[in-house]
Amino acid sequence: MRKYIVTLLLLPGYIASVLAQSSDIEMADQFRGEGKIYIVIAVILLILGGIFLTLLRLGKKLTKLEQEIEDEKK
Repeated sequence: MRKYIVTLLLLPGYIASVLAQSSDIEMADQFRGEGKIYIVIAVILLILGGIFLTLLRLGKKLTKLEQEIEDEKK
């Protein structure tokens, strides 16, 4: 669990560094120049965070169902 939290905390810096290195892309330069790159990063993080939380909830539900099935078999 801690690995995932650390990954989510370090992800914005990684994305920003990757975007900063790719100065060939005009759209990235324009977003960076207008300050909109942070909005793009925030949206990406929100989407990834939602996916991450959904997967965690799904995993917990599956574990609970597996335990219930195991208990019924006994």
